Amino acid sequence: MAPAIPAAMERPHFIGIGGAGMSGIAKILAQRGAKVAGSDAKDSATAEALRALGVTVHIGHAAEHLADDASAVVVSSAIRADNPELARAAELGIPVVHRSDALASLMDGLRAIAVAGTHGKTTTTSMLAVALGHLGLDPSYAIGGDLAGPGTNALHGDGEVFVAEADESDRSFQKYDPEVAIVLNVELDHHANYASMDEIYESFEAFAAKIRPGGTLVVGEHAGARELARRVADREGLGIVMVGESEDSDARILKIVPNGMKSEVTVALDGAEHTFTVSVPGRHYAHNAAAALAAGARVGIDPAELAQALTAYTGVGRRLQLKGEAKGVQVIDSYAHHPTEMTADLEAMRGAAGDSRLVVVFQPHLFSRTQELGREMGEALALADASVVLDIYPAREDPIPGVTSELIVEAARKAGADVTPVHNKGAVPEIVEGMAGPGDLVLTMGAGDVTDLGPRILDHLSK
Repeated sequence: MAPAIPAAMERPHFIGIGGAGMSGIAKILAQRGAKVAGSDAKDSATAEALRALGVTVHIGHAAEHLADDASAVVVSSAIRADNPELARAAELGIPVVHRSDALASLMDGLRAIAVAGTHGKTTTTSMLAVALGHLGLDPSYAIGGDLAGPGTNALHGDGEVFVAEADESDRSFQKYDPEVAIVLNVELDHHANYASMDEIYESFEAFAAKIRPGGTLVVGEHAGARELARRVADREGLGIVMVGESEDSDARILKIVPNGMKSEVTVALDGAEHTFTVSVPGRHYAHNAAAALAAGARVGIDPAELAQALTAYTGVGRRLQLKGEAKGVQVIDSYAHHPTEMTADLEAMRGAAGDSRLVVVFQPHLFSRTQELGREMGEALALADASVVLDIYPAREDPIPGVTSELIVEAARKAGADVTPVHNKGAVPEIVEGMAGPGDLVLTMGAGDVTDLGPRILDHLSK
């Protein structure tokens, strides 16, 4: 039986309904019986999936798209104040609800697991969602990417567990009150919203403070995450579970054995050892799986059963996702856009490539991130045999004078990388063809629309 729909969410209108976070909430509400509508800048497969659930999706933003009887207008931090639908909501007196508040209302009455951290949220949330579903527990989930199995980013389930990706970028994760929270890592990112690590820690501490009484904080083996655990250790009634390879870990990773595009992982938890397959290469994905195992155990799921269920996870869109193969060249897609993520995925692919070449097509994401971390991005690209660097994908930001992808190119060359700046995306498939041969790996990398190049590269190689 579906939980009751809050009155404000009975007839919601989503501005930017095609986004990963917004569409997931809209899907769950539609599956629970709400009359959902919304708009997006362009049509997409996501819009079609929403229509299949009975959602009204308008293309383009216009005041007339907002129905007079809408119960609320749902927005994300990316929606600008001059949006015509937002202005119309003000005229009609329709309440405006932030995406995070809408998601928080969906978790009411359920055993919520919120997955946070600068990196790895989508993968870890997905691992839990797939494993719990495999065990027949029928969880609800909201994820910032599409699962390779069910092929969706959100689902309303009849089970008692709700797994949600908790986004720290705009502090909105502070709205949730989970039974179990995972914090995989804590680093400085989202420079438009955070000026220092002190601000980052304060934000994560506020998130941890919302964990329900008697709940658990699962902490990854990362210096920032361990520092967070130290800062909240005195909170009465809060259980803390450390995950990692170090001896002081409560969920200790004993072994990670690479096997091509997979790994065999052994984790010691609650006095027993559990060995299972992680269907994505790289040490960081093994750590994500161990965190998922620890979190699931803290909501009462048998660790032995959960470990084997984690084997059912086959990936999530844009997280080292194999897009195809042509003329012996495999094309893989990565969402990595922060230097730490880039390094982790490049090291994983370096190991999978063996003696073959690794060619990267990288698209920087956000002017502010490039301004602060461009040098580190360039240094990460030195792990590849050759790289193509595209122009910055602006997303929600306006340009910053003097900040271009040339900052990354210069840093990459100083680090000894073979890097080619390309300003015309349409030229990339032909350029990549000249760089990669049979047996090589091509990695499209970034949080923008660089993902569109994977199919184009494959198509070009096939001719």
